[in-house]
Amino acid sequence: MLDDLDLGGEFFALLVRADEAMTQRVAAEGCPRCRGPLHRSDYARKPLGALIAPSGEAVVRRFSLCCGREGCRKRAAPPSVLFLGRRVYLGAVVIVASMIALALRAASEVRRRTGVPARTTRRWLGWWQGPFLDTETFVTLCARLIGVEVGRVPESIVGQLGGTLPERVRSMLGWLSPLTTGSVPDGARFSRGTV
Repeated sequence: MLDDLDLGGEFFALLVRADEAMTQRVAAEGCPRCRGPLHRSDYARKPLGALIAPSGEAVVRRFSLCCGREGCRKRAAPPSVLFLGRRVYLGAVVIVASMIALALRAASEVRRRTGVPARTTRRWLGWWQGPFLDTETFVTLCARLIGVEVGRVPESIVGQLGGTLPERVRSMLGWLSPLTTGSVPDGARFSRGTV
């Protein structure tokens, strides 16, 4: 599974460009609450790449925007393909480590192959098998892909996407990007065509 996986600097450079494009699209529309101008207000992150994506740990900024209108000043965090919400690990690591955990099932082997604690991968699998199934993103994916096995998510989704494994992981991150923001309504429209 990991033999053809190369999540190196080029992979993350593409993800940074996609996040930058989504940030520019959100900024162009103005504040979601008052339509005031949005200004860059990025913040620091300390993401973990584990053994799967150590070069991704160099990405230390989460792109963000802040309303420039006095009285509003609300933050607007655009969708992201790099970060999967507030998780400490990079989004690509969450996907790949979850796929490996599904395949191996032995906690010590999962940790040895991914560098992610088994307890963490179990929590992620609980998210994939629980709250994720209730999202609009999952419903949309099921409508587009035939034969998604609920008990094998995320592997059953990634396996049906086209391209090499890194390209499929990137596509999956694009699909998940609307889930990475709560401050920008309809985040999916900003991620179309960026990954």
